[in-house]
Formats: sequence, structure tokens, C-alpha cells
Amino acid sequence: MKPLKSWRWLMRKRNAFSDGGKCGLKMRQLPFLGVVCTVALFFVYRITNYQHRQTEMDGELHRFNTVKEYHLESRFLHGLPHGIIQGRSDLELRPLWSRSSSRSKVNGFSNHNLLAMPVGIKQKHNVDAIVQKFLPENFTIILFHYDGNMDGWWDLDWSNKAIHIVAQNQTKWWFAKRFLHPDVVSIYDYIFIWDEDLGVEHFNPGRYLDIVKTEGLEISQPALDPNSTDIHHRITIRARTKKFHRRVYDRRGSVKCSDSSEGPPCTGFVEGMAPVFSRSAWHCTWHLIQLSNPEDLAKKHGASAFDVRTEIRRQSTWELQTFKERWNQAVEKDKNWVDPFKRGKTYRIRKQQNRFV
Repeated sequence: MKPLKSWRWLMRKRNAFSDGGKCGLKMRQLPFLGVVCTVALFFVYRITNYQHRQTEMDGELHRFNTVKEYHLESRFLHGLPHGIIQGRSDLELRPLWSRSSSRSKVNGFSNHNLLAMPVGIKQKHNVDAIVQKFLPENFTIILFHYDGNMDGWWDLDWSNKAIHIVAQNQTKWWFAKRFLHPDVVSIYDYIFIWDEDLGVEHFNPGRYLDIVKTEGLEISQPALDPNSTDIHHRITIRARTKKFHRRVYDRRGSVKCSDSSEGPPCTGFVEGMAPVFSRSAWHCTWHLIQLSNPEDLAKKHGASAFDVRTEIRRQSTWELQTFKERWNQAVEKDKNWVDPFKRGKTYRIRKQQNRFV
């Protein structure tokens, strides 16, 4: 019986050593697991904190009751693999039977530009002249038909190459806000948003863009012929001895334009009839175009006798006032915002002072 007892005692002892070994292994794993858990918790904290900050940033962007539905890809697209998301588009026509744009690699052009115009059938002849100038320079053409008449354009050779959008009695900026989103026009180097009645007899789009690129102009317009009849601001007149100008010098009347002038009508001014935006400039400008509520306008002016020109002036005045109020409110509430133009002004003043030291 003793041998059997000894055998059982040895087995229990062996199992004890075996369990002790496992416990020792677990004891050695605990510090490693602690490090792993700490790292995991750190990453969870960073991700949660990042998401919280993004939510706060979204709130900052939308707290002025502008557009609630903004870029929420991080919130609504989390169910898609990142590489499958196509966040941008363009305005290039693509036939059903072709894999590429109908205009791609036309005449060897590497750049793409866009001409967008609100048009009515009464200006068909002039619009035709404008488009004929731009098509050879590899421009995409988009026409906003504010009079509802699109059928009257199909007899033009280039009409089927243009994009046509119809909405009656809408303005150029109404169309631009809704159909020229920066993500849609991101492939275009420059965006021309012109009126339909501009004369282009002496205008060359290619030469104009050469000047714009060379001088680094973000927002510009072609200068007007000095003999033009509808000139409202002297800064828009073409200088006879210069390729371009950013300011005008004028001491007539109550406005004195000099080197110290910092705003319209002396400098920093482009008319709304023929603006040209770089890609980055349009990205900023698009976000400044405000949505107007016609009901608010009607309440503000009451039920007066309807006159188109009078109502247009009223609406323009009201929208400018609204924009100024929104701007002042935004600047007041955004404590982290720094005016880049004032910062540039301070730099220029210091640079001028250093010249005299």
C-alpha cells in the first residue's frame, strides 16, 4: 500500500508544480497585458476626443443658421471603405458608349476651364459670339436658362456640347450656388461666371488667362473698353499702357484714390457682371453666397405695387444689408478668427517702415 500512496503523493506534487508553472506564466503575462490595455485605452481616448472635436467644429460651422447639411462624410459614410468614396464630380459630358469625357484631351490641352452664364433667348446672338470665343480654348460651357426657353438653342452647332439648366426667373448667383459647388467644379482651373450681354469682339480668353496666371490673380475681370457707354466705376476701364491694374488713382469728386486706399472704388473691386475665379477663390466665394428667403423680403417691404427694376434694387440692398449683419455677427462670435487682410496690411506697413530705417 505504501508504494501506491507514494505514487499518489508524487502525482499531486507534480500537478502542484505544473499549476505553479502556469501561474508563473500568467504572472509574467500580466505586465504585458497591462501595457496593451493602456495603449488600447489611449487610442480609444484619442479617437473619441477627435470625434468630439469634429462635432464641435461642425457646430461652429453651422451656428449662424446657414446650411445645416454640410460635409458630414465622417458621420454618414463610416459604413463604406475609405478607398471606395468618390467625393468629387465634374461637368464633363460622357456619352453612354464611351468611358471618357467627350472633351478629354481635345487639341492636347492639359488645363480645363469653365464658362457659366445665365441666358435668355433674346440674347442668343451675343451668347453665340461669346461661346464661339471660348470653345477653342477647351472651355466647358454651362448655360442657365432663366426664361425657361431652351428649345430655341438647339440650332446652334455647339448647343449639344453645352450643359443646359432651366429655372425660370432665377439670378446668376442662385444658379451658381446650387449647381457650381466647389466639389463639382474642382477640376477647372478658372471659372468664368459672366453676364450674357458682354461684348467679346476684342477679347481673347487664352491671352487673358496667360496674364491672370502670370500675375497670380485669384479674382479678376477683363477691363472695359474706354469707349464703352456703360461704365460705372473708373477702376474697370482698361489702362492703355498696362496689361493689368489693381488700383486706380483719382482725386476728382469726394473720393480720393491714392496708394493708401484699401477698398472700392479705388482698389479691391471686381464687378459682378464678369468675374473670373481661380479654383481656390471660388471655393471661398461659393461659401459666402447666401440663400435668400423671398418671404422675408416680402415682409420687409410689404405689399407694394410690383415693379421689376424697383424690386431688384430693393432685394439687392436687402441682401447686402443681410450679408453685412451676418458677417459682423460671425466675426463677433468667432474669437479665433484672424482677418488675413489686416495681417497683410500690418506686414506692408512694417516693410515700408523698414525702408526708412
